[in-house]
Amino acid sequence: MFFPKLRARAKWVFVMLAIVFASSFVLFGVGTGFGGLQDILLQERAVGGGPSVDTARERTQDNPKDAQAWRDLATALQNSGDVEDSVQPLSRYVQLRPNDVDAKRELAGLYLRRADRFRTEAQIAQAQLQDEVPGSIFQPSASSKVGQALGQDPLEEALSTRYNGRLNTAFTAMSSAYTRAVAVYKQIARAQPNDPAVQFELAQTAEAASDVPTAVAAYKKFLVLAPEDANAEAVRQRVKQLQATVAPASGG
Repeated sequence: MFFPKLRARAKWVFVMLAIVFASSFVLFGVGTGFGGLQDILLQERAVGGGPSVDTARERTQDNPKDAQAWRDLATALQNSGDVEDSVQPLSRYVQLRPNDVDAKRELAGLYLRRADRFRTEAQIAQAQLQDEVPGSIFQPSASSKVGQALGQDPLEEALSTRYNGRLNTAFTAMSSAYTRAVAVYKQIARAQPNDPAVQFELAQTAEAASDVPTAVAAYKKFLVLAPEDANAEAVRQRVKQLQATVAPASGG
């Protein structure tokens, strides 16, 4: 698990996360000419007069290979406000219609929306841990000799376990959502290899997923495709920063 000793380092983990998100999503400016990630978090399809959720779901049950039925179900769920539930049918539609790049962009946006929700949940759990069990963040692990000697208040132990569990669950779900978004963007990039916007979005999503090699490669491809873009200099600096973070590990 990512947080086996979370009580001793939860604060610093989220300081690191804050830096990552600030450098990735704020550095280049949201809503730039190449469509910052927040511009594509969710492309809700405000379609009036379409099939109802029940009707579309019945069609998918009657014919699981009916791609349009899955597309209609995803749209109907989004129009009814069940955005999270639209991920599965849209994913199924993309499997049946792999050449629909617009649908893949929408699916990536849904995964990013999911990741953002779990990131918020993780931050809330971490804040609650600090507020209600502040000492636990700096105490030694309960399994260590020092921790066993000091002991811990049963109530604090219960609260710490609860919030650590929530934090770990939310972080894992957030990471999974970002990883899925990266996978979808890679498919889009293969379909549209000369689109700098796709490379830019792939790079930022990969960075959020801590996939540095993919982020660097996509940023470099972006620079090849759009060397004179307003973001180009910032991207060049970001590439140097990311490469510096992996250089010590590769050099050792």
